[in-house]
Amino acid sequence: MPRIRQADVDEVKARTNIADIVGERVALKSAGVGSLKGLCPFHDEKSPSFHVRPQVGYYHCFGCGESGDVYSFLREMDHVSFTEAVERLAGRIGYALHYEDGGSAPETSGRSRLYAANTAAAEYFRGQLLTADAEAGRRFLGERGFDAGAAAHFGVGFAPRGWDKMLKALTAQGFTRDELSAAGLVSTGQRGVYDRFRGRLVWPIRDVSGQTIGFGARKLFDDDQGPKYLNTPETPIYKKAQVLYGLDLAKRDISRGDPRRVVVVEGYTDVMACHLAGLTTAIATCGTAFGTDHIKVLRRVMGDDNASGEVVFTFDGDEAGQKAALRAFTEDDRFNAQTFVAVAPDGLDPCDLRLQRGDAAVRSLMETKQPMFEFAIDRKLSGFDLSTVEGRVGALRAAAPIVAEIRDRLLRPGYERVLARRLGMDPTEVHNEVERASRGGSQTTRHESPRHEVTIDPTTGAPAVAPVTLASLPRTADVAVERDALMGALQYGHQIDQALLGRALGSPFRTPGLDAVREAVAAAPDRTRAGWVTDAVNSVREPYRSLAGELLMTPFPARNEAGAVASTTDLARRLIMRSLEHEKQELLGAVQRVPADSDGGRALRMRLRDIDVERQRFAES
Repeated sequence: MPRIRQADVDEVKARTNIADIVGERVALKSAGVGSLKGLCPFHDEKSPSFHVRPQVGYYHCFGCGESGDVYSFLREMDHVSFTEAVERLAGRIGYALHYEDGGSAPETSGRSRLYAANTAAAEYFRGQLLTADAEAGRRFLGERGFDAGAAAHFGVGFAPRGWDKMLKALTAQGFTRDELSAAGLVSTGQRGVYDRFRGRLVWPIRDVSGQTIGFGARKLFDDDQGPKYLNTPETPIYKKAQVLYGLDLAKRDISRGDPRRVVVVEGYTDVMACHLAGLTTAIATCGTAFGTDHIKVLRRVMGDDNASGEVVFTFDGDEAGQKAALRAFTEDDRFNAQTFVAVAPDGLDPCDLRLQRGDAAVRSLMETKQPMFEFAIDRKLSGFDLSTVEGRVGALRAAAPIVAEIRDRLLRPGYERVLARRLGMDPTEVHNEVERASRGGSQTTRHESPRHEVTIDPTTGAPAVAPVTLASLPRTADVAVERDALMGALQYGHQIDQALLGRALGSPFRTPGLDAVREAVAAAPDRTRAGWVTDAVNSVREPYRSLAGELLMTPFPARNEAGAVASTTDLARRLIMRSLEHEKQELLGAVQRVPADSDGGRALRMRLRDIDVERQRFAES
């Protein structure tokens, strides 16, 4: 693959705000001067430890240690090559790349071609919805209250009947059969390669950044022997356990809502109905049950770091819907947000509810939502005859473990009282049974802590050296000065007098880990160049690289950027003063060992005089 010119790589990164790219997947909020934070996309966590510093184009997670620039973020999140990451960002800002062999941009890289194929297919399907053959599809939408504007907003299209109409259309655009097969757009049978989606209404499924990665297709014709809904199979870019339909449209309102609310529905038309009715934070799974990976994606988009958010599950009132709600309940404790269940009157789904009773009825679902724990308790009690003593006792024993799982010490007594009222029993009896259930489950918990394991270096076979972190540094005045000076140099070094900063970093530090970072920062050839800090951090030797990332991302203790620059300048002067003082003490010792009237003695006294002049100058500046 042709190599992109380094100047273009640097230019694209300089023109890209890393916060925009990360913010498509992670809800970010202010974390001090020039810093943003959110829930880490690389590991599951309850409180945010993932920091982004747009000014230097870098991210770092204080929880798992992942760090890097905008290119490494895309590579890790989307599993693309470095070249693909650069090309994607260049396309985003409309920048024309140049390659070292003088050629044009290659268009044959694997994952990029899959994205391109899905995008081309989505455009093809949208165009087909306007044809005469798509009358059944337009009628299906109209009967459910969706006009042409709604179809356009969600990108709904039509896959024409026939064996290979889409295949021919996309191969004419330059896509190969292998690429279309890898994208899940075509299948292979006894008669050869054919369109996977034929004679169906088609919804494009997009990832959180808005790129089309697959499709969901609804059967329209009686002679279609396939399932009612047919989705894209698993591909390198489409993982149904991680995909939420409508999240690309809902993410902005989810992250900005007060409270931050997600409405989880069951189908594509339910998402459409909710959004058109005003519930613009509705999303749905794609042909699979709501699970752990979906929760991870949602929590990052929500910024789910406290109990102020809401996750509302809407399910049909039938048995299947109730089972789906209880499956969601088993994952409830993975959210910090409060979880609810909303069941529409008469068991209608949001699409039918909007069609029969209007937009206001859909919005009113949020007013009738029921806390998830209360819903789970009611479902458990429904299996017992509460008119008998035996039934009430059995119901108590069945429901007590649910209440025992409530972690919030203020919520649990409230639900004990709810259960007591439902059963008509003494609250003390209910409390005692919940306590017994709690003790009985103490040996096994829903989430066990991982065992501590020793990491082995694969090269030497010896235990790997643990990375040095800020928390592991000694707490002394010298360490504090060196630490804060490096934080300022990494975060605001491009705004500091370079001669001053270079001299401050020219002398060794007293703390080994901080000295390793100092060496890398001091060796940077141009601290005013965009991206210099990423190169400096990456050049720090192990086990100190993670420490460098923390120094870059930890919010600098200042009220604003001007204050941070002034403080960094002052710290640089303090380091120089410290170095001069150290040199003076060594010279004073040397003077005692050299004859005063010798050349060496005179040279030492002259240097001592120069040091005093310098110290005075720095003290007055």
